[in-house]
Amino acid sequence: MIIVCVLLPIICCAQVGIFKLGVVEEIRSKALSETRTLNIYLPEGYSDKDTASYPVIYLLDGSADEDFIHVAGLVQFCTFPWVNRLPKSIVVGIANTARVRDMTFPTTIKEEKEKFPASGGSAKFISFIADELQPYISKRYRSNGQKAIIGESLAGLLAVEMLFKRPTLFDKYIIISPSLWWDNGSLLNSRLAITDASPEMNIYIGVGKEGLAPSTQPHVMEVDANVLADKLNGLNNKRMSVYLDYMPDENHATIGHQAVYNAFKWLYKK
Repeated sequence: MIIVCVLLPIICCAQVGIFKLGVVEEIRSKALSETRTLNIYLPEGYSDKDTASYPVIYLLDGSADEDFIHVAGLVQFCTFPWVNRLPKSIVVGIANTARVRDMTFPTTIKEEKEKFPASGGSAKFISFIADELQPYISKRYRSNGQKAIIGESLAGLLAVEMLFKRPTLFDKYIIISPSLWWDNGSLLNSRLAITDASPEMNIYIGVGKEGLAPSTQPHVMEVDANVLADKLNGLNNKRMSVYLDYMPDENHATIGHQAVYNAFKWLYKK
């Protein structure tokens, strides 16, 4: 009997480097009385020694296991020279510690108070963004003053609250499937701080076929999104552009990635 021995090549693996998407920093917040983690994507060619400056995209739900990785990837893709859909941009992902607390204003609904006892802290979180985070980023990185915000679901609710109450914090709002059902939709009935003297703003609202919201009173999320768009368009503000993007093939779980891509396409079409 002849025995044939086959010698398989031995593949030796060795770590030759670390794949790096961005940097991780921490900022101590007086408004929140805690330290917050920031995941930051810097565009190709970024250098502190350079004179170039960049727009900043602030990302709510910006943890590495939330939206940071795929949004940073979309930004990178859209800034490739052969795509050229987006100017090179810095992405600041704000990692969550207590999401419901930070994204919601106080509710008057008994069931929501009982289900989310720690809710209602959005005012402090907005102060953190406005008075601590934005100045920190402006001082630490080469930003050009252009600021966008991305928020989905409860983070979309927060983005709408900032738009209504402190609209000058950002010049571009990417609002995806906002949870406007919170407090029985009271935010939709609130007064807007936007005036004809407000800086130019572009507002993208993306929503899928999402149906009834998880609220005690009946709310259909795509209907609330339409009401939001109508309220903004009803201002007849020539310095504000609003785009409602209805995607019936997407739902609350799947809409995020497509909506951000569509938003970039619309916001930077010029």
